[in-house]
Amino acid sequence: MLTNPTPIEHILHHSHCVLDIKRLDQIHPFVSGNKFFKLKYNIQEAIRLKKDTLITFGGAYSNHILATAYSAQQHQLQSIGIIRGDELRDKPLNTTLTQAHHFGMQLEFIDRATYKQRHDDAFLLQLQQHYPNSYIIPEGGTNHLAIQGCQDILTTAEKQYYDFICVAVGTGGTIAGLIESTTSKNHILGISILKENFLQQHIQTLTTQSHWTLHHHYHFGGYAKISDELIHFIKKFEQTYHIPLEPIYTGKMVYAVFDLISQNYFPKHSKILLIHSGGLQGKASLMP
Repeated sequence: MLTNPTPIEHILHHSHCVLDIKRLDQIHPFVSGNKFFKLKYNIQEAIRLKKDTLITFGGAYSNHILATAYSAQQHQLQSIGIIRGDELRDKPLNTTLTQAHHFGMQLEFIDRATYKQRHDDAFLLQLQQHYPNSYIIPEGGTNHLAIQGCQDILTTAEKQYYDFICVAVGTGGTIAGLIESTTSKNHILGISILKENFLQQHIQTLTTQSHWTLHHHYHFGGYAKISDELIHFIKKFEQTYHIPLEPIYTGKMVYAVFDLISQNYFPKHSKILLIHSGGLQGKASLMP
C-alpha cells in the first residue's frame, strides 16, 4: 500500500458537475500510474517463487515495459521485454525503449503475427522452457495479481464521494480492479484506447459486477494512434490546468469525458473522478 494517497486535483470545467483527477502519474517517475499497482503483487510473487527473470510483452511505447524494467533492476532481477514489431529491430530506440534498455532489459523484437500468440499456452510454455527460471507477466501486466493490486487505487473516502470513476482501458486489468473494489454507488466508466472491440467481452471474464460501461468511440484509430484534434485538446488542457497528459491513454480518456460532459451524458451534480494512469514517457516520441 502507498503510505501517502496520490493527490487529487480539481478541474473547473462544468457548472453542473464536479470534475477531479487522481494523479497516479506522480507515484514514481518510472513505475508510475496504474503500473505501480499492477506490478507490486506480481513482483512479490516472483520473489516468493525465487525466480531470477521477469518476462513481459508490449508495444514500442509501453509504459508497462519501462515499469517492469525498472522494477526488475530494483529487485535484482533480470528482465526481458518481448516487443511487438520486428521492423523496429534495425531502427533507433525511442525514449521508452531506450530507458528500458538502460535499466537492463533485454529487448526481443518479434513479428506481429507471432506476437498475436502471446496468450497461447503453447507459446508461453515454449518461452518458459527457454527461460526456465523466469516469471512471465502478461502484456500490460494484467492478471489476477494485477487486478488485486488495482483494487488498492481508490481510498475509502474516494469511493464514498465520487459517483463516476473514469479510466483509460488497454488490457482491462485496471478497470477490473476498480470495478471489483467498488459498489453500485460508483459507476466505473472505461474509455477503450483500442480499435478492436474485444475488450467488452474480455472485461466480463475479469469481473461479475455490472456497475461499469465501456466506450469504444474515442480510440482515434487505435493503440498509439493520434490526430491533430487530440493533440490540440491535450495542449489546451495542459495550458489551462497545468496537468501533463499523454496521447495513448489518459489524453484520450480525458478528451472522452470532456466530450461526454458537453453532451450532458452525466446527470446534474455528478461527482466525477478521472484516473491519470501515468505513461508520460511515451509522450516525447509521439507529440510534436
